[in-house]
Amino acid sequence: MQIERPDVQYIAGVDEVGRGPLVGDVVTAAVILDPTKPIAGLADSKKLSEKKRIALAEEIKEKALCYFIARASVAEIDELNILHATMLAMTRAVEGLAIQPQHVFVDGNRLPQLNVAATPVVKGDSLVAEISAASILAKVTRDNEMLALDAEYPEYGFAGHKGYPTKAHFAALAEHGATPHHRTSFKPVQRILAEKE
Repeated sequence: MQIERPDVQYIAGVDEVGRGPLVGDVVTAAVILDPTKPIAGLADSKKLSEKKRIALAEEIKEKALCYFIARASVAEIDELNILHATMLAMTRAVEGLAIQPQHVFVDGNRLPQLNVAATPVVKGDSLVAEISAASILAKVTRDNEMLALDAEYPEYGFAGHKGYPTKAHFAALAEHGATPHHRTSFKPVQRILAEKE
């Protein structure tokens, strides 16, 4: 599927990582690539090995015209809900770019509030290089945060499941309760906390 690209100089791609996990911020990235410095191997971050993602993230930071990583906090997720918090984080990522884009491609079927023309692209991380780059930066950033959280709370196994709702994560929650980084608005967390009371 060919995505029609507008005839403008600066096109940004935006993607998020971390809508599904029970813990931590939702992380977004916006990227404007440099057409004179192509990056080989850009793809949906979920389809790349961790090693490849980390290497590509470094290359994107080096070669992109600009990029910005933003987030919505656990408190914002709990207050707004995950969808609205994700949209807010996407807006922040685009607004944080040093160069303001003339068009933005956003992964998914919804658009955040932006002061610039934008197109939602379903499966955009496989179809638009800028979105692929954004998905890689967001994923590597969030994974690193989960590794840091794992060092702080080793009993939860965050390095393994990255905060996603897995059997091991549920078992740790049931045994140890929630950390201050857990999203208490998420039903599985609420359920386990209610059972612990």
